[in-house]
This record gives sequence, structure tokens and C-alpha cells, in this order.
Amino acid sequence: MRAARLLRSTPFRLALTFGFLFVLAFLVTGTIVYAMLKRELAEALDASVRETYSVVASTYSSGDLEDLSAAINTYARLSRSDDQVYLLLDDKGERLAGNLGSVSVDDGLSSVSASNLGLKGDEQFRIMAGNVGRYRLVFGHSFAETDEVEETALASFAWGAGVIVALAFGGGAILANRAQHRLQGIARAMSEVSNGNLSPRIPLSGNGDDIDVVSKHMNEALDRLSALVEGMRQVSADIAHDLKTPLNRLRMTIEQAMQQSERGEDVQDRLVEARAESDRINATFEALLRISQIEAGARKTRFRPVDLMDVLQSVSEIYRSVAEDNDQELEFISEVKLPCMIVGDRELLTQLFVNLIENAITHCPPKTQITMKLAVDGRSFRVTVADDGPGIPAGERELVFRRLYRLDKSRTTPGSGLGLSLVKAIADLHAASIVLDDRKPGLDAILRFPAQQLG
Repeated sequence: MRAARLLRSTPFRLALTFGFLFVLAFLVTGTIVYAMLKRELAEALDASVRETYSVVASTYSSGDLEDLSAAINTYARLSRSDDQVYLLLDDKGERLAGNLGSVSVDDGLSSVSASNLGLKGDEQFRIMAGNVGRYRLVFGHSFAETDEVEETALASFAWGAGVIVALAFGGGAILANRAQHRLQGIARAMSEVSNGNLSPRIPLSGNGDDIDVVSKHMNEALDRLSALVEGMRQVSADIAHDLKTPLNRLRMTIEQAMQQSERGEDVQDRLVEARAESDRINATFEALLRISQIEAGARKTRFRPVDLMDVLQSVSEIYRSVAEDNDQELEFISEVKLPCMIVGDRELLTQLFVNLIENAITHCPPKTQITMKLAVDGRSFRVTVADDGPGIPAGERELVFRRLYRLDKSRTTPGSGLGLSLVKAIADLHAASIVLDDRKPGLDAILRFPAQQLG
């Protein structure tokens, strides 16, 4: 990946941003820790200087200068010449013992440079001075150890910050490269789609991250788009095929009417026949338009809470007499006593069940038993429209949902082949599934609606 592309990469920029924030937080925290460490070291050094001064001073008893001088000289020999300093002065300021020349320092604790103590170098010493009897005792400890600890802490913080920066850049580059590779997969798929090829899909990594989620939704959208385009192609072909015959019949009827008119014969019957044929063609186009509007989701603005049981009862009451006139029986069975509330369009739901019932009445012979059943299935309502008629062959149960598709045995009966297409469109609009199953004999049309409430 080129440097310019890397710098434009969003993951890399995010990694740098978080790296910068982490380094900033690390520096702020390190500064606070360093200040606390420095204070603790200073307090520890003061406590050590006081303690050593007290130990040395305790060796002096009234008039016993020899013991005090010997103790100071012993401590001075045991200590590093550049680390600890001892000095004992008489009341005239003359040096009596120690490893330090005669100097003048204030009483108590103070910080004094090596040069002010007559020593070489630029180190600082923490000095404790005071009187022991009529003598003056001076003890000092250099800051070398505390400075070394502080330098080690600063070096650790510096290395830590460097490692974090390196990880931020390196990790950002790796993440950017992986993300860019996946984004290029999305770009390639979209480029193919824009060129008219709807088969490519975006590859998923399988880790369930946000890019996978977006890619999954895009793949679903592409599946939907592919299905719609294929549906449009299929509809165009079916319209050209299935409407060619009625249009030819209409043309022949008109030509016959014209010939009769030229002979001076009455053309009223031909005109009535032509009007009926044109009405059937118009009804087909209106049904196609209605399906397209439903699939576009335009009717969702009319969605309201609907009692599914009430819709089914209304349809069964209306069509019970129609079935009886056809020497068939229609029965409604409900396994649910409470209202079955779903969210939808009552008019479209009524049309859905009317189409299923009319389909059964039209294509089933006399003595057929048609049953509508309502039940609860988990968190959804299951509606079954069943009959014991001839059924639909297994290989054609999915095809019957296509627009204008008709079984060979149904081509002699009235209809346009759009009834079940409309049923499928309405079911999809309501997020309901529909399955056609073999009842042996007959057919089960099983719909499952997501419930608004189950009680």
C-alpha cells in the first residue's frame, strides 16, 4: 500500500488518533507518577540524612570528644568519598574529624552544591547541620542515587512512549491494509453491479465486525435487487407471452366487427366481446400495478394494529355461501381465544385471504373441504388455508408465486395467474412467510405473521 493511500486510510487515521491520545494520556500519567516519585525520593533522602545524623550525634556523651571523632572518621572511611560527607568542627570553626574541609552551612536541612562544599563536580548534596554540645556536626548525602532513579524512570517513560508510537503506526498500517483489502472487495462488487452484473457478492470475513454487518446488509440488498430485476425480466417475458393471445383475440374481434360493419351487419355482439376482452387485459395490468405498488412498500403508511382473527372471520363468513354454491364447504377454526393483534393493512390482509380462498374454490372440484385455521406458533400467528383438492405438484409450488404463471391444468379456467403473486407480495410486505405444502390429498398454504402481542 502506497504511503499516500495509507495516510488517506480511515483505519490508519483512527489508529494514529488513538495512538496520539494514548501517548498523551501516558505522558500525563507519567508526569504525575514522576512528580510523586521525585517527592517520595526526596522525602526518603531527608529521612535517611536525619537518621544518620542522629546516629552519629548519639555517640557523643558529655566531654567525650574522642568517641565522637572516632565514630565520624570511621563512617567517613566506610562511605564513598563522593556519596556521603562528614565534618566535625570545634567552637572556633576548626576541623576536628571527617572527610570534608571546613565549610559553613546553615543549621537544619539544606541543599548545597559540591562546589560550595569544596568538592569537585556539579552534584548536589542534602546537608544536615547542628550543634552537638559545643561542637558542630555536619553530615551530607549526595542526590546521585535519587537522580539515577529519576533518570531510569524518565528513560522508561520515554521508551514506553516510543513503543506505543511504533505500535500505533505499525498496528494502524496493518489494520488499514486489512480494512483496505476488504473495502476493495466491496468496491469491486459494486463496480460489477454498476456494470450490470448482479451476481457478485461482497466476501465476508466471518468475524462479525461492523464491516461484515454492512457487507451482509449490502449483500441482502443485492439479493433483493437481483430478485427484483429477475422478476422484471420474468414479468416482461410473461407479459409478452401471456398477453399476446388476448391481444390477438381482441384484434381478431375488432377485425370481424369491421367486416360485419362493411357488410351492413349488426356488430353489437362483437363490440361487447371486444370490451370484455379489453376489460380482462386492463384487469391484468391493474393487478400487475397493484403488486408493484405493494412490493415498493407504498402501503406501509397505512399500517395499523389489526386483529387477524377478525379478518379471517369476516372472510370466512363472506365466502362460506360462495363455497356452498359451488357444492364445497368452507370452515374457520381458531385455536386462539384472545385477539390476535398484528401490525398491517386490513384491506390488503383481507385481499390475501380472499385470493387464497378464491383460488381453492376455483381450482377444486365439488365436495371439497376448505379449512381456515388460526393458531399460535412461538412468537407468531400461524394461518393455514387447506383443501383436499388436486393440490400443486412439488416442482411448481414456488413457481406459482411468479407473475402470470399458471399451471397447465388451470389454463382453461378464468384468471390471469396473478392471484398467488399478489398473496406473496402482501405477505412479504407484512414480514410474513408463506409455504405451500402437500396435504395428501390437497394443499396447505401456511402463513406465519409476527405478532404484536400474544395476550
